[in-house]
Amino acid sequence: MTSLFNDYVRLLRLPGLGGLATPALFGAISVGVMDLHILGVIFLIGCFSTVYGFVLNDYLDVEVDKQTSELYERPLVKGTISKKTALVICVLSLFGTYLTILLFFYSTPITSSKIFAVICITLAGILGSLYNFYSKKIVGADFLVATSEFLMVLFGALAVTQENTINIITWVIAFLTFNQLLYMNAVDGGVKDADHDYKQNVKNIASVLGVRVKENSEMIIPVGFKIFGICIRCLSGFLVFVPFLFYGYNYELYQVLLLLILIVLVLFFTLRLLNLKKFDRDKIKEIITSEAYLRYSLVPVMLISVIGLFGSLILIVFPFVWYVLLAPLSGEKLFKPRI
Repeated sequence: MTSLFNDYVRLLRLPGLGGLATPALFGAISVGVMDLHILGVIFLIGCFSTVYGFVLNDYLDVEVDKQTSELYERPLVKGTISKKTALVICVLSLFGTYLTILLFFYSTPITSSKIFAVICITLAGILGSLYNFYSKKIVGADFLVATSEFLMVLFGALAVTQENTINIITWVIAFLTFNQLLYMNAVDGGVKDADHDYKQNVKNIASVLGVRVKENSEMIIPVGFKIFGICIRCLSGFLVFVPFLFYGYNYELYQVLLLLILIVLVLFFTLRLLNLKKFDRDKIKEIITSEAYLRYSLVPVMLISVIGLFGSLILIVFPFVWYVLLAPLSGEKLFKPRI
């Protein structure tokens, strides 16, 4: 029973939801909403939609995952949770998403911002689903999931505003989220799965640009792929300072210095990943985890102007604390994620 419980925790990605479900939350905070009840509802909606996306991905990739030894412990691959159950979870997650939205909007005037919010999250679900269906069949499908998360940020902002009052910070966070998801799926995922993607004839940006692993575990990462990954990171670095440089957004000197330090660290780990000479999955996962957390921290630091230093610190440590508290429920060692 305990093992089955662990598998459900893994399938639902519960330990990672503290970070994975935050795009909509960031969107709400970016327009000045600080009410914990409202933010809790937005986060819950983000959790439902995240669970839907990941479980659907596992459901569709079962047969492909069975061909990779390191994925044998995934619940659907080893059969401890059936595909039918996974499909039921997807349906329940969708139901939970829209029911929560309905209850959140209940007894309040229907405004154009709320209508656009529902449109955004619906399009996000459609694009995320298309990505899950075609991520291994169509080159560039990564742009679908990146756009899906972009729309989730807009949903979070529109769902809590009376009118369409999305500001520059909201747009920047949305584009940063787009960049991060594109990088995570196309670059991080392309490198992490380079040892088996070619065996399964996976069609993605990494394979088209020539990323592969030789029989002696030598890692081949062509210059074109490196340029692609670095350009995404450099664009994100530029976007971070757009509100302060071009829109007169209030900022503190230490805030700018923190952003610079975080960007340099993100680039450092990016270069480490793109210059690997040997394929080592554990090392790659450590680099990806470091990249993701540093990149995540950029947004809370940007939001210091909105929520203050203390609020920013809470957002930075929130996914870390969430993970430490819930990871034991998955039966896995801390900081040893199966990704």
